[in-house]
Amino acid sequence: MKSWRLPNSARVGKSAMQTNEELTPELSLAKNGKSFDWAGRLLNNETGRDAAQLYSFCRILDDMADGDIPNGPQRLLAVRFGLSNRSTSEDLILMELTDFIVRKKIPFEIIIAMIDGLLQDQNIVDVKDEDELLQYCYRVAGTVGLMMSQILGCTKKNALLHAIDLGIAMQLTNIARDVLEDAHMGRRYLPASWVGDISPDKILSVSGSGACQEQEKISTAVKQLIDLSEIYYKSGLVGLIYLRPRDHLAIAVAAKIYRQIGIQIKSNGYKWYEGREITTKRSKFACSIRSTRNLASRLFQIPQHQKSLHVALAGLPYVD
Repeated sequence: MKSWRLPNSARVGKSAMQTNEELTPELSLAKNGKSFDWAGRLLNNETGRDAAQLYSFCRILDDMADGDIPNGPQRLLAVRFGLSNRSTSEDLILMELTDFIVRKKIPFEIIIAMIDGLLQDQNIVDVKDEDELLQYCYRVAGTVGLMMSQILGCTKKNALLHAIDLGIAMQLTNIARDVLEDAHMGRRYLPASWVGDISPDKILSVSGSGACQEQEKISTAVKQLIDLSEIYYKSGLVGLIYLRPRDHLAIAVAAKIYRQIGIQIKSNGYKWYEGREITTKRSKFACSIRSTRNLASRLFQIPQHQKSLHVALAGLPYVD
């Protein structure tokens, strides 16, 4: 599963092209993360470079997990071992990643938690309930919110709690968008408590079979994903008040553009079987304009984080 920071648009024909490991951070972001590249232009030069570097590392680790890089799964385990034991090897990515997180003062436990989420995808993926879904979303995307907060110089406890929520919201959107794509990879992130024990193969078979009970059940689950994401978007967006105004706007734009995917899924009647939704340049522009309204929240009282949002995440790094 590609997390919110890693759209899948460039996967087709990749074998004939450069791997993302061979691209500069800026090219990797422009090629693979158009929504985030768009929003990142609002950051200052130094912060923008750091954000692109973080994106690039996350993309490479994700590609390792999915086997899109030679010996990827084995290298990912080696990277995790190196980070856990504060040791280096001849693997250039481990050396560069270690240098980056030390310079940016990103706690090792956060990036390790993200890798653990990516390693989950090496096994059969059949999420059992909402709690397991939220834990997965924390690992592959809530952690990115935490790391971005560090890059943006925002380390207040309450700020980090809201950053986790924004990452979770975007990952829930991603799962709702990629039901078919994940099924092709043998993965089902829709909780069994919502859809029963329907398999990825069954998801594929009912996607083209016309209206049926299973198809409707999956559509209902996609609706539940979008509804759940809205709860976490609300918490994540109000937490942007902790950021500097320029950074606040940039992250709001990224979040609004990604949230737009869920809005389009909803307006299309949750027809997951028709393929993935994308945002056009026109919709990105409209989301950017609407994002300026989010700045008005800076005039109001600092928000209190809802502890109920993190009950399922107890014990994970930086969870209240």
